[in-house]
Amino acid sequence: MKKRNLLKLAGFAGLALLFSGPSAGQVIKLTLTDQNPPTAWGSLQAMDPWVKKVEEATKGRVKIQVYYSQTLSKGPDAWNAVKTGVADICWCFHGYWPDMTPLSDVITLPFLPISKAEKGSEVLWKLYEKFPAIQREFRDAKPIMLWTTDPYFLITSKKQIKTLEDIKGMKIRVPGGPPSEQMKALGAIPMAIPMPGNYEALDKGTIDGMGAPWEPLHGFRLYEVVRYYTMVPLYAAYFSMSFNVQKWDSLPKDIQQAIMSVSGLEGSKFWGRNFFDTAEQGVRELVKKANKQIIQYDMPPQEVARWRKIAGDPLWKEWVKRMESKGRPEAQQVLSSTLELLKQ
Repeated sequence: MKKRNLLKLAGFAGLALLFSGPSAGQVIKLTLTDQNPPTAWGSLQAMDPWVKKVEEATKGRVKIQVYYSQTLSKGPDAWNAVKTGVADICWCFHGYWPDMTPLSDVITLPFLPISKAEKGSEVLWKLYEKFPAIQREFRDAKPIMLWTTDPYFLITSKKQIKTLEDIKGMKIRVPGGPPSEQMKALGAIPMAIPMPGNYEALDKGTIDGMGAPWEPLHGFRLYEVVRYYTMVPLYAAYFSMSFNVQKWDSLPKDIQQAIMSVSGLEGSKFWGRNFFDTAEQGVRELVKKANKQIIQYDMPPQEVARWRKIAGDPLWKEWVKRMESKGRPEAQQVLSSTLELLKQ
């Protein structure tokens, strides 16, 4: 009987070891799914440096294998991939799933006073920390960073947009959520196409143009199929770096703390700054090398005001009403906090 009990105890001990976290000296290998190519500006300036920061912060105990160019999951499938454990971490573009994180979409409202991605990223992370309702939107994964783009502007292949009248009837790719409503209000036809498909869509004329920050012009070589750049600050988009919940919970506490030491608020600002705010320089260098052309039009303030009057403030109010009608009473407070944080 004693021997049998000892065997049971040994079995329980073995199971405990099997399901416990990694030992102190063990290297933890993590997989990360990303839709961007490895040569993209954001990959070189943000992803690679951040992966290195994680490895240094954990003293080599964590190694992250990045699967670029949708080789582990397609961009629109990234959230489900991390939720189900296909990937340990995802680079996630939340424009693919606007119904999943609708309060977070506040940061994408047209004509918000966002001038730099670093500031937008700071505000989005602070909103996440402040509002439990926003935290619940991410409950299927563990976000360790949230960041935004700098303001999107318009790029077109065959015609320069200079006035409100010019955009009417044009097929414009948008990232989903409030930007779709903005294009409708402006008289354009919003088109939802994943970013990796936009080169072909522009080249074949499936779309006439799109809203974009500078980074995807570099990463997806969009500068090859567009000529006209209209500088009007339309909206921002947002992203997360998110962990599979079970994988995160299995990590030792000191490893979690080390990862968060290069993530969280400062990591979010780092990603906004390095991924987006610095990208214009890289695009202009590529354009020059490829002997391509940037025909840039800086929209005058009075014309921007026309656009904002139709597709700015009115859409903020509509968004609040829509969120409240869907059982999210925090919407006005979230919007007010966003505007206040952007002023700071």
